[in-house]
Amino acid sequence: MSTLTEPVEVTPSQENLGEVPAVTVGDGMGAAWMLARREWIRFFRQRNRVTAAILQPLLFWLLFGTGLKGSFEGAGQMDFLQFFLPGTVGLIVLFTAIFATISVIEDRREGFMQAVLVAPVGRWPVLAGKVLGGAAIAWVQAVFFLMLVYLVGTAAIHWTLIPLLVLLALVAIAMCSLGMIVAWPMESTQGFHAIMMLGLMPMWLLSGSFFPIPALGAQASVGQWLLGGIMRVNPLSYSMVEMRRLLYPEVDFATAGFAPPSAICWLVTIIAALFTTLIAWWLMRGSRKVDVIV
Repeated sequence: MSTLTEPVEVTPSQENLGEVPAVTVGDGMGAAWMLARREWIRFFRQRNRVTAAILQPLLFWLLFGTGLKGSFEGAGQMDFLQFFLPGTVGLIVLFTAIFATISVIEDRREGFMQAVLVAPVGRWPVLAGKVLGGAAIAWVQAVFFLMLVYLVGTAAIHWTLIPLLVLLALVAIAMCSLGMIVAWPMESTQGFHAIMMLGLMPMWLLSGSFFPIPALGAQASVGQWLLGGIMRVNPLSYSMVEMRRLLYPEVDFATAGFAPPSAICWLVTIIAALFTTLIAWWLMRGSRKVDVIV
């Protein structure tokens, strides 16, 4: 007894049943938005983190500003409370970048990061979500601190407020991207804190935030040349100079030593933000060994 088997026609919808649908840019943006939103939810659920991120730089500003007020005189008869103001804002952004990017190590331990990495949207939404989420938190904290400063009258509101907010956003993106560069290959939070304190804190101190960048003249010593050279190479120094100029536009900082033009300060800040973001993207696309770190 023979049976005839008729050929089964395969419809185009059945042929494409096993194909992976194409991922659009909108899908990646949606994934990045969800990761950034997750950073916000995590931040506001940690009450102690919200308090420490504002109170610690505020205490530094008040203690150092009032304690060294009588022993410092900058351009335009500035006291140390006014000079240290941009450094305090930078410290807020720095601390926020540390706490925002350390979540990468925690997510990897909990298995969340592995689940995100196998998603078909790729890896750039992970970087965009982490950096933009952390940068937005840092930006809002810095703006809140500036509101308090304007209320007490340490600085006056000028037309430079809008470019100041843009500059803060660029610095926040650069710091969070730098934090991602450190956090991505890290296996422990202890090692992350050690590297961040060893790298980012000296970077902040050597940016003209806490003390002026020394002038390099014929009478300068070897130590001044070395310290001044490092501070001039530091890209954060240019951001601090421009931030101080935008906070006090009536002061002529050219008479105080190191004060490059605004165009150079903006160019260095933008290049630093782009460069750190590209390095973080290159690391995430590079070695896959970190994907299985637990």
